Amino acid sequence: MKFSPFLIAVVFKATASIAFVLPSHLSNFGQFHQKKLSPSAAPQTSLNLISIFKKDSSGTMSNMKERIDIPPPHSISEGQVRSLFYLWNNALATGDPRIVAKRYAADAVLLPTVSDIPRKDKTSISSYFTDFLKLKPQGIVIDGNIKIGKDWASDTGIYEFTMGADGSKVMARYTFIYTFEDGQWKILHHHSSKMPDGHENKMGSKMTDDQVRNLFFLWNDALDTQDPDIVAKRYAKNAVLLPTVSDKPRTDYESIKDYFETFCKLKPQGKILESHVLVGNGWCKDVGIYEFTMGANGSKVKARYSFIYIFEDGQWKISHHHSSTMPEEMNGPNLTPQDVKSLFSLWNDALATLDSDKVAKRYAKDAVLLPTVSDIPRTDYKSIKNYFDSFLQKKPQGVILESFPSVGKGWCKDVGIYEFTMGADGSKVKARYTFVYVFEDGEWKISHHHSSIMPESHLVNGDQSASSLDASDKKVKVSA
Repeated sequence: MKFSPFLIAVVFKATASIAFVLPSHLSNFGQFHQKKLSPSAAPQTSLNLISIFKKDSSGTMSNMKERIDIPPPHSISEGQVRSLFYLWNNALATGDPRIVAKRYAADAVLLPTVSDIPRKDKTSISSYFTDFLKLKPQGIVIDGNIKIGKDWASDTGIYEFTMGADGSKVMARYTFIYTFEDGQWKILHHHSSKMPDGHENKMGSKMTDDQVRNLFFLWNDALDTQDPDIVAKRYAKNAVLLPTVSDKPRTDYESIKDYFETFCKLKPQGKILESHVLVGNGWCKDVGIYEFTMGANGSKVKARYSFIYIFEDGQWKISHHHSSTMPEEMNGPNLTPQDVKSLFSLWNDALATLDSDKVAKRYAKDAVLLPTVSDIPRTDYKSIKNYFDSFLQKKPQGVILESFPSVGKGWCKDVGIYEFTMGADGSKVKARYTFVYVFEDGEWKISHHHSSIMPESHLVNGDQSASSLDASDKKVKVSA
């Protein structure tokens, strides 16, 4: 049931020290509030309620000294439940946090509007109001709904506060759950939250479309540092990230940072190709298409994006970020034949590190490696790494002698002849190769790698080649 905020605000000008309940001769008050009041009914209701106060010698209204009992649960009306809000509101008007805290039950829980900390005892509740009361708040109910149960009642809706300290107004959602304790109604649970579409913009002025677009560059500059911590701090406390190259939603700082630990290794830098901005009260949104150039390998990735920003801790932060591959490019960006050939350099650079883990990570999740000098097919990360544990001891570095690349939809391949110089002993090995690449986790990875020694060289120099094959590790040495 809904009540006129003006009517109730006029009706209840009681002070916080009175546990408000109507005397028996005003028992019809609940009936007034169980139906919509006509304007003509309001003055009579106000007069009846004012009659429970007394005037002092100066004519000022003062509280009645005698205790007024609050009706127990079985007889309280909806109007009287609403009056409990104004008892709390009048406690705020005293400016004394102890008086406000006394409106709460012994086991009360307060989830305040402007604090992340749940308050679960009188001390912490009083502490919250010590600061809040400095704003000199006074509230009215804008919209509310009341329920009455056995030994409890609830009032939920929207209230608005005028801050006497600066004249500002704050609208919020509220839930009060009341319990009957020690002969009076107390607040057992109080949850107050800002309106979802009314985040406060403490910058004062509304953002322009260009200012919203420029927020992208704060994030992009954070990427440029290649520090995942700095990037993650561009996101709000309750942010949600739906990344381009991960199926897992990231909903907190640690998981967002974890994503960018991998993504930043690609050295991405982005630019907006198309942008559509919408500005609200305390929030803004930018959706469109951006393109990244990966400094690690020169590849480009185009994607759709949505950024929703909110003003938090004195700056604009990303509350929601959704990035998805272009539907027509789900299997990776388009490559030229030269781009495909250049993917070899990523693998060759990994060899140069002499780190078998880095080499193995150049292969896709379901990759197959048929090595030059091993009879064993390698079909997982562990077995691929194991092969390179031995091969890297020769300090190999390769060059492509002949290349025949081709490009498909979502895959590409490069076949030809390469030659390795073994840094450990200066020997050279020429071999045929086949690389098949797939686009995985935001970069091109090796899905299939088949490497074999040159057959004619092996046949012509069969005895010599055979003698150079070490039986223990099956490594082949071929003279230049």
